[in-house]
Amino acid sequence: MTQIRKLLFALKHIFGRRRRVTRRTQRTLRRSLAAGTALAVCAPLVVQMPAEAAHILVKEGMRGGAVKHVQELLIQGGYLAGAADGIAGPMTREAIERCQAAHQLTVDGICGEATYHALSGGADYDPVALGIVEERPPQVSRGGGRSVYVSATAYSAYDPGNGKHTATGTLVRRGVIAVDPSVIPLGTHVFIPGYGEAVAEDIGYAINGYRIDVAFDTHAEALSFGRRDLEIFIME
Repeated sequence: MTQIRKLLFALKHIFGRRRRVTRRTQRTLRRSLAAGTALAVCAPLVVQMPAEAAHILVKEGMRGGAVKHVQELLIQGGYLAGAADGIAGPMTREAIERCQAAHQLTVDGICGEATYHALSGGADYDPVALGIVEERPPQVSRGGGRSVYVSATAYSAYDPGNGKHTATGTLVRRGVIAVDPSVIPLGTHVFIPGYGEAVAEDIGYAINGYRIDVAFDTHAEALSFGRRDLEIFIME
């Protein structure tokens, strides 16, 4: 657009040096300049939005590329001795606990986003750049259901910007969770340790993959819950 405007101004300068420029030509020039300015201002901007960071969860009993990567970071940090074998056993759990204690994090032996940031120096988990193929969290049979590892946040109808109704039209209340329907279908009943039974009745723009949003009746309760890595049980 800058080149177009320069060309138009150059033409105006050329015509301005001539004494016999018609009024019609002057009007055409003014319109062309106005159009060029409008295009320069109104041209759509291509904004490159940052990709959302991938979710990291490493817990005792898991295995795979993500586990091996976390073990390598634990070894580099001096929390784990030996080689990274991609199998999270008791030694890996204890190493994660040592890292969490050193960084004043909740000591639960589970490497979630906060623990990973401590290990990586603040870098987000990027499996593509690391050459790690994402693996689905393990599902463990529990009687008539199965367990799923998820990253959980909390919300209420009284949070700033929230409404009182879910995506399915029900009230936002305790006992409701927001899910990614491609992972946990709407209408699914789940059991969340420390919370109780809940039904998947809501969705959210930031709820993707193995993430859930747990509803509470008050804003204070939602804040108190914070963010946690949990094992929830799908009731089938």
